[in-house]
Amino acid sequence: MKQISSSQNAYIKSLVQLQEKAKRRKETGTFLIEGLREIELALAGGYVMETILFDPNILDKRDIEHEISADTEWIEISSEVYQKLAYRDTTEGILALAHAKSLQLSDLQLGPNPLILVAEAPEKPGNIGAILRTADAANVDAVLIANPKNDVYNPNTIRSSVGTVFTNQIATGSSAEIIAYLKANQIDIYSAILQESEPYYTQDYTKPTALVVGTEATGLTQDWREAATQNIHIPMQGVIDSMNVSVAAAILIFEAKRQRGF
Repeated sequence: MKQISSSQNAYIKSLVQLQEKAKRRKETGTFLIEGLREIELALAGGYVMETILFDPNILDKRDIEHEISADTEWIEISSEVYQKLAYRDTTEGILALAHAKSLQLSDLQLGPNPLILVAEAPEKPGNIGAILRTADAANVDAVLIANPKNDVYNPNTIRSSVGTVFTNQIATGSSAEIIAYLKANQIDIYSAILQESEPYYTQDYTKPTALVVGTEATGLTQDWREAATQNIHIPMQGVIDSMNVSVAAAILIFEAKRQRGF
């Protein structure tokens, strides 16, 4: 088994770049996963692991060896190297170099009555992660990210999603592309905006439905206002007129699930 003890090793430096630079992740089609739970969720989600790196002072290789393909390379790393690569303060001493999946709309596999969440231009990885956790909890059919500002394999997104980035069916595209996809598949669009809208709980989400949320700062673009089957809003009783996008998404998703009998 290969061993790496120096954090100045060229391969380790390339992995650090992969952690820090979205451009590098896009160029290589790979990304790093940190943590035993996250790696297990990625494996269950069909992700292919190229390399497993582990610190034997923290992890017993036998804890996960049986779950890993025989084609996967194992590298034993020192604690110094692990600390160089680890994004979190306390993890289980394991990282994986994984191959990214295609996030094309054409790759989506939907049933006859899908419930979809669309998030337009979410900027904060923490919000994306929270949205993905909610989508997983509600078992929505897909999460579509329109006009993405970050890639879904950003380490902060993986961390904040607690691995649900691997359990959700995800696709990305421009707002125009996603609107065209939804309309072509006869999926009703409910855009969460204040203007010309109805309270969210007055609508019927039991048919093929896409719930669309925008950023807290600017909301949804005009494209979504015009494309909507119905614009909807969450009534607010306080002083401000907006809430965290992940909270808004959760309210809408679970109302749709309630109507569908969960």
